[in-house]
Amino acid sequence: MLGASLTAAEESVLLVQLTDSHLFAPAQGTLLGMDTCDSLQRVIDLVLEEQPHIDLLLATGDLSQDGSLESYQRFRELSTRIAAPARWCPGNHDEREAMREATRGSSLMEPVFECGNWRVILLDTLQSGEVFGVLDEPQLEWLDATLRAAPEQHHLICLHHHPVTIGSRWMDSIGLREPERLFEVLDRHRNVRALLWGHIHQEFEQVRNGVRLLASPSTGVQFAPRSERFKVDSLAPGYRWLRLHGDGRLDTGVSRVSGIDFEVDYSVKGY
Repeated sequence: MLGASLTAAEESVLLVQLTDSHLFAPAQGTLLGMDTCDSLQRVIDLVLEEQPHIDLLLATGDLSQDGSLESYQRFRELSTRIAAPARWCPGNHDEREAMREATRGSSLMEPVFECGNWRVILLDTLQSGEVFGVLDEPQLEWLDATLRAAPEQHHLICLHHHPVTIGSRWMDSIGLREPERLFEVLDRHRNVRALLWGHIHQEFEQVRNGVRLLASPSTGVQFAPRSERFKVDSLAPGYRWLRLHGDGRLDTGVSRVSGIDFEVDYSVKGY
């Protein structure tokens, strides 16, 4: 809880991001040889070990690999071990209707969350039937209005697809289409502090016009950075934590599990 005696600039909140879990309807489903349910449970164990109090849990897409209702129900059941409010946004492997059914009666799919002196906004970049991401004009207009409505708050924008190139040819071909339209909106607002995404299954950080650009490891299989073609990395599953300070500063880091050994199934082409 935020201390009652703290000023707004002194308050801080802790967020945890889980992304790209790629769960299946069967509990023992595997992606590229990794049991994704088991790896997610291990990452959650690590979160619970390292983070004694969490103010918000973010799940930034590809919660499911097969888009099944059962996979979302399993993600929801496992992630509720983390005693914190949570928000989800979809990725290219997700199915909106199944996500909505699995989250019915909850606030998990609501796109705005207020925490401390910050506002967290989640965008939907899912383009049904495609691997790349899209933000349509109505959503960009909504984002612009939402940022304009709270000029004194600091903003963290979350989405699934990467809006900048990461130096990996195969991944950069399936990122967010026309990202300049997103940045046109963001550049109009001085209250945006960071963008956070998943999709690329690796740690990434840049700064653009004073805004932190952050991507995070998957809770399952990792992708090799700066690879020309699809390639799996040997790094372990993990998560990102973010400490949002009331004055707009942001501290963040990535933590990974240990003791997971698996053999990559290269008979699977792509993911």
